[in-house]
Amino acid sequence: MRILLAELAGAYGMPITRSAKKAWRQSLKRRARNLVRKNTVQRAEKAVRKLAQAGKKDEVKTALSAAFKAFDKAAKTGVVKRNAAARKKARLVAFLRRTELGGKSQK
Repeated sequence: MRILLAELAGAYGMPITRSAKKAWRQSLKRRARNLVRKNTVQRAEKAVRKLAQAGKKDEVKTALSAAFKAFDKAAKTGVVKRNAAARKKARLVAFLRRTELGGKSQK
């Protein structure tokens, strides 16, 4: 996280007042934390899709659970909006149902 903060330091103009400096530091830390959370969500979703296409049913179950956990944490912390997380989870389950792994379709 320190590397990311150092990289971002030169990307923006420097604040002048003491309170602006503190707000700037806080925003950089929050941005770094949010990027980590967002990347975790993306990696989890990608892992589920990759395992589903490979046909690994047992591994898909554990990856799906981890993906749901990542979606819920991201929604809870405000990285992703609540309805966006719900939509992504629904689309991921619909994707699994379309593959051989999901069993029957809900039509």
